[in-house]
Amino acid sequence: MKTKRCCFTGHRNIIVNTALKGRLWESLIRLVEEYGVTDFYAGGAMGFDMLAERAVLALKKNYPQVKLHLILPCSPEIQTGKWGREYKALFYEIMEKADSCTVLSEKYYPGCMKKRNEELVKNADYCVCYYNAEDVSSGTGQTIRMCERNGVTVINIYK
Repeated sequence: MKTKRCCFTGHRNIIVNTALKGRLWESLIRLVEEYGVTDFYAGGAMGFDMLAERAVLALKKNYPQVKLHLILPCSPEIQTGKWGREYKALFYEIMEKADSCTVLSEKYYPGCMKKRNEELVKNADYCVCYYNAEDVSSGTGQTIRMCERNGVTVINIYK
């Protein structure tokens, strides 16, 4: 049986509240229980990515078949270079607990985030996103359009 996979994409600036966490958790449970998703792919960015990554790590406690895979656009040191201490610590904690971590380039270059997003979409049957459709020029919007072109089922938990 083919492994079912899900990627995440979402805005970096989000307001994390109980309602958002609930929508994310419900989506993950449904994906695992109803659709047989076992592998989750995320890009290691601040905001929605980190929220989703932490949720998958929590999910693993009840569903040991679940795996978290990180796909990073550039080296962790560069990706987190301008982040505050708290976000860096959280990033490295997630990275340590992830089942795999793929670094696409040791260096940052224009377009490396888009390349990361393409890799996320290539590894997905489903995409759980936090996407404000009014923000069409965002990387999240670009990733959603990639999903749509590639037949990936999009689940938007923005509202």
